[in-house]
Amino acid sequence: MNKNTIAFAFIFCFMLIIYSCEKMMPPSPTADEVMDASVDGLSQQQNKLFLEGAEEFDEIYTAETGLGPIFVATSCGGCHSGDNKGHPSTTLTRFGQSDTLGNQFLAFGAPQIQHRALPGHIGETVPGGATSTKFIAPIVSGVGFLELVTDQDLLAMSDPNDVNSDGISGIPNWNTIPAWVIPNPNAVTQNGKYICRFGRKASTFNLHQQTVSAFNNDIGITTTFLPNNPFNYLAGMNPTPINDPEISDQSVNATVFYLQAVQAPIQRNQNDPEVVRGKNTFIQIGCESCHKQTLTTGFSPLTPLSNKVFHPFTDLLLHDMGEELNDNYTEGSALTAEWRTTPLWGVGLSSSSQGGMMFLMHDGSAHSFSEAIALHGGEGNGSRTKYNQLSESDKLALIKFLESL
Repeated sequence: MNKNTIAFAFIFCFMLIIYSCEKMMPPSPTADEVMDASVDGLSQQQNKLFLEGAEEFDEIYTAETGLGPIFVATSCGGCHSGDNKGHPSTTLTRFGQSDTLGNQFLAFGAPQIQHRALPGHIGETVPGGATSTKFIAPIVSGVGFLELVTDQDLLAMSDPNDVNSDGISGIPNWNTIPAWVIPNPNAVTQNGKYICRFGRKASTFNLHQQTVSAFNNDIGITTTFLPNNPFNYLAGMNPTPINDPEISDQSVNATVFYLQAVQAPIQRNQNDPEVVRGKNTFIQIGCESCHKQTLTTGFSPLTPLSNKVFHPFTDLLLHDMGEELNDNYTEGSALTAEWRTTPLWGVGLSSSSQGGMMFLMHDGSAHSFSEAIALHGGEGNGSRTKYNQLSESDKLALIKFLESL
C-alpha cells in the first residue's frame, strides 16, 4: 500500500469519525428552550458586563474564595440551574414566627438556616419555638422585567376589599428595606415601608437586595453591603464585620446586571390549536385573575427593558391561598397563608432543571400541574373547583398550555 493510499484511508477514517460524532450529538437547544441568554439589544459594553455577571453567577466558591463557614450552596447557579427552578436538594429553610410583628429570631440567625458547614464548623438547625418553611429557588429568567413593573401598576391590580366580588383580593407586601438598598425615585411608601416583589412571599424590594442577601445567606459571602458572615447561634460565632469583603462591589453589580438583562422565557408552540384552547380555558376558569398574562415595564435606562409589554403570568401580589398552603411563617406584611403569585413563564421547562421530574409550588410538594392546582385553596378555590369540573379533554388542553410556557 503506497503512501497516498494510506493518507486517503486515514483522512476517510477521520472524516467518518467526525460524521459519527456529529450524528451522535444531540441538537443544540433552540432560543425557546434556554433561559440564561441575554435580552436582545445590549451594547458591546453591556454584553461584556452581562458575561461578567454570568461568570459570577456560576462561580463555585470554596473556603479559599469566601465560602461559608456556614452556607446552603456553593454558587448561585447551584440553586438556579440554567436560570430555571431549583431542586429539593437545594431547598432553602426560612424560620421565624406566625405573626407579622417582625422576625423575633434574628439573634438566632433568622430568617434563613445555613445547614451546611466547612470542616471544623457546624451547620444550623431550626431553633426551638420558631416556625419554619421550605422554599425552592424560583426561576431567574425574566426577573429584570418584573423589577420594572411600577408600584402604581401593582396598586392598580390590588383589590384588598374584593370590590369586584370575584373572590380575588391581591395585595402588595409592604416591608421595611435595609438602609443600603436604594429605592427608585417613584417608589411608593406606606408608614416608611415599601412595596416588595421578590421571593416566595414577596418580601424583597429589588434585585440588588436579592443578590446581596443571596450571596450572604446562601453562600456565606460578605460584601460592603452585608459585611458579616451569617450568624450561627449553635456555635456562637462572632458576627464581627469583616474589613475585607469577599467579593467587590463590581462583582455584585455585574451579577445584578446579569439578572436584570437575562431574557424572559419564551413560550413554545403558542399557535398550536390545543395550546390556544388550553389558554382560553385557563382564562375562563379564572386562573388569569392572579396569573396575569400581560404586564408592562416602566422606564429603564436599560433600553431593551424600558416600557416593554411582557407575559409573565403573575400579578406579583400576595394572595390568601387557604389552609392548604398555610405554613405558619411570615415575611414582611404577608400573613401565614399568603403567597406571591408565582410567575408561570418557564414552568413548562421545570423538569429540565429538576432531574426529569417536576417539583412545583413553593416547596416542591406538587409533582404535576394537577397536583399543584389541587393545592390552590383560599382565593384559588374557585378556579380549582372549575378545573375539577372540566372535561378530561379540556384538562389536557389546559395542561398542554402550561407545558408550552
